[in-house]
Amino acid sequence: MHADERERLERDIQALSQAGDVGGAVERALEGYGPEILRLMMAMLHDADRGHEAFSVFSENLLRGLPGFRWESAFRTWAYRLARNACIQVLRAPAVRREQPMSLSAMPEAPLAARSDTQPWQRTSVKERFRVLRESLEPQERLLLSLRVDQRLSWEEVARVMAEGEAAPSGAALKRRAAALRQQFQRVKEHLRTLAEREGLVGSDSSAAPP
Repeated sequence: MHADERERLERDIQALSQAGDVGGAVERALEGYGPEILRLMMAMLHDADRGHEAFSVFSENLLRGLPGFRWESAFRTWAYRLARNACIQVLRAPAVRREQPMSLSAMPEAPLAARSDTQPWQRTSVKERFRVLRESLEPQERLLLSLRVDQRLSWEEVARVMAEGEAAPSGAALKRRAAALRQQFQRVKEHLRTLAEREGLVGSDSSAAPP
């Protein structure tokens, strides 16, 4: 999604919400952000069933929480935080299964179909082996990589998404959290590099880092 498309989507969601059409705002949000949010969940959970379950939890929380959203950050950043919290909820209670809302029944198929459309030259054995290395990481590490590398969020946005507790940090606390996550990101990259060297994917003298 281009920046101008995202800005228009953000304006549409905010306008609908502030006009009192919460259902319409949620529908517009899921139409625009649903596929990428599900991809994020799949990257974190590495399990299709849990990913769909988490998406259902996220959708319910989005509908309940949107009227109280204060628009102090981009909607996308807040939605990613809801998605991350939904994943954690599913990880902590894996036996709990929620029925997916009927109105969202088609949403999860979009990112999966997009993945199958990848051109053959992009599905190289090296890329696949790097993907396997990424999937060997802990869920929070996979989320960190996905937010920064795949979704290209700023460090402060990443800090808001990955914040613990009910309220996201702000001011100096946000900057400290962003700096800590940046250091964690470097450690994760170094760990992936070590794994890639063991697999023979990169040379020990190479400056390239695995994706």
